[in-house]
Amino acid sequence: MSPTDPAQPRHDWTLAEVEGLFARPFMELVFEAASTHRRWFDPSEIQKAQLLSIKTGGCAENCGYCSQSAHFRTGVKAEKLMDAEAVLAEARAARDGGADRFCMGAAWRELKDRDTPRLTAMIAGVKALGLETCATLGMLTADQARQLKAAGLDFYNHNLDTGPEYYAEVVTTRTYQDRLDTLDHVRAAGMKTCCGGIVGMGESRRDRAGLLHALATLPVHPDSLPVNALAPVAGTPLGDRAGASPTIDPIEFVRTVAVARLVCPRSVVRLSAGRESMSVETQALCFLAGANSIFVGGKLLTAPNAGEDADTALFAQLDLRPMIADREDAAA
Repeated sequence: MSPTDPAQPRHDWTLAEVEGLFARPFMELVFEAASTHRRWFDPSEIQKAQLLSIKTGGCAENCGYCSQSAHFRTGVKAEKLMDAEAVLAEARAARDGGADRFCMGAAWRELKDRDTPRLTAMIAGVKALGLETCATLGMLTADQARQLKAAGLDFYNHNLDTGPEYYAEVVTTRTYQDRLDTLDHVRAAGMKTCCGGIVGMGESRRDRAGLLHALATLPVHPDSLPVNALAPVAGTPLGDRAGASPTIDPIEFVRTVAVARLVCPRSVVRLSAGRESMSVETQALCFLAGANSIFVGGKLLTAPNAGEDADTALFAQLDLRPMIADREDAAA
């Protein structure tokens, strides 16, 4: 490929260029994104990941979309960190059900050193099952990142949530720079990053472009890039504002996926939260535009997910097959 190949990763995108992609005619945008996707991936392969809440509720952050924040009354009770054996049982079931990656999420503002040994035991156990490992545990120090890497953690999820100009409308207990610092620690430790955001939170198209511009100009593009549609939760500021109305037009959501594919061409773009309310047609357009990973199972942390039966039917209807990660260190 030539250095000017549009399918090659760039880190010098301007915000105006990303906004220009959003403004392109829809058919042209999706065609270009689909073409770029095919340069790096098999378009019929979709990675299956499963997400487990290993510590639910009671989070000190005030993220306006989150059911687990201690600031809001959503009916989610604070629970303690799960035992390692219970987590491993869930991971085995996920693997046996066809998942290739197992993600562990804890409702913390930051990882505490006292919890690190239990987390590393969980990670090592899940890794030994032959699964890709991912965790989202809040902010990390450089030393904590190194410990998680040594335990076998492949990916660390730490989303930017939205563009920098809209960020204060979503959360005020953590700064944008705090998020960027944790990503720096993760990369320095040698782990892969899982980093994306949420759309449909009342942001403008410019804010969506701002999110993707921030991701595309990171020192290394996210290895995994989740694109979430807000799943409104009663009792949260954003959930109460949205009510029962759709939070984002489906075509605009597909545009966002397509632009994500174009600005981060080698990232695995994950169709994440909100998928349970999307039609098969919307999901098909997202896959066409470059999404190539989903969460399987009936729950995403505390939110509902599409479920195994629906996903089996989806894969059959769209002639999709599971992506199997190429890992030399996977267990037998």
